[in-house]
Amino acid sequence: MKLYRVAILGATGEVGREMMKVLRERNFPLAELRLLASARSAGKKIAFGDEELTVMEATEASFEGMDIVLGAASADLARQFAPAIRAAGAVFVDNSSAFRMQDNVPLVVPEVNGEDVKKHNGIISNPNCSTIITLMAVKGINRLSPIRAMVASTYQAVSGAGAGGPIELAAQTKALAEGTPIECKTFPYQIAENLIPQIGSFNLDGYTTEEMKMQNEGRKILHLPELKVTCTCVRVPVVRSHSISVTVYTEKKLTVDEVRAALATEDGCRLVDDPASKAYPMPLDTSDQDLVFIGRIRPDLIGENGIALWCCGDQVRKGAATNAVQIAQLLTQE
Repeated sequence: MKLYRVAILGATGEVGREMMKVLRERNFPLAELRLLASARSAGKKIAFGDEELTVMEATEASFEGMDIVLGAASADLARQFAPAIRAAGAVFVDNSSAFRMQDNVPLVVPEVNGEDVKKHNGIISNPNCSTIITLMAVKGINRLSPIRAMVASTYQAVSGAGAGGPIELAAQTKALAEGTPIECKTFPYQIAENLIPQIGSFNLDGYTTEEMKMQNEGRKILHLPELKVTCTCVRVPVVRSHSISVTVYTEKKLTVDEVRAALATEDGCRLVDDPASKAYPMPLDTSDQDLVFIGRIRPDLIGENGIALWCCGDQVRKGAATNAVQIAQLLTQE
């Protein structure tokens, strides 16, 4: 078996650490794992199985000898280091938004469009977390009949905003219980006992950058250039796992029974859909694992060809780290 030299850019962050965890869980064929981060993190020790790996400062020379680089850093850092990664002969699997919409960069969810990995020119992009979870849930429907439009509302956990999100939620919850002042640093408003209907900045039509990702990335991943999506993204006081309510409108009319039967066999998904016994997906049940749970499947009451459903998935794992490692696994099969 061929072994691969892998680097993680942004190894000390939440997604970078999760990438390490997933690499071990999936027994990725490693010859070397190189941990890269900022100068202030250089020298830190991070456990990796029975080993203890030392974090190195990311520089232009850090990627020499690497086969694959997993990106868990900002879009700015991804753009800065991409030329050096490609010059070193490595493939850059990037979790940031830097290259997602470039025509020559595949945007990949392995269970949906894994074959697009073969089209890479040294960079492969990981999609937005909510896009991944949603498309995992609807890919089986798209196989039955092409999706023409979607209406989606996302309920995104505070950890999606980074390490500061859960800390702020916990601090605000404690402050409310003790009657002390609320501090807002990570979020523009109080998130404890509240919902914030804005993730990203607004465009001229009133949609946020996060909301437009569902349409723009969905078109590219599903190979449906005419796909139309109306999306509303909401930050909710949940620590981990994003939830999405989505109604899909297909080319031909589908029954709930045939949709349910199709989704029950989809790779990477679990059907949890028994309203009579109160069985449906919830964030707590989907955290710290890789399956996307799908339930509440029902006919849309407005559009003749509409199907409504509810899905949940761990945005740190399948929505980020695991999806990137799965892409790397596809690269080992080339």
